[in-house]
Amino acid sequence: MSDTKLKATDLREKSVDELNNLLLELRKEQFNLRMGKSMGQEVKPHLFKLGKKNIARVKTIINSKQAG
Repeated sequence: MSDTKLKATDLREKSVDELNNLLLELRKEQFNLRMGKSMGQEVKPHLFKLGKKNIARVKTIINSKQAG
């Protein structure tokens, strides 16, 4: 999941509950990446940036759905 960019058009089709579940899953993946790095595992550095952007993208869609 975290090694692909999420598309905003696909996210807009989902409900707020589905987006909140996806956000929770993305945060868990981000946490696991950080823990893996601190334990000395090989981690692909681009996944940190991609995870942050995906989280921001999901949060933006959630906020737009709640405001409108």
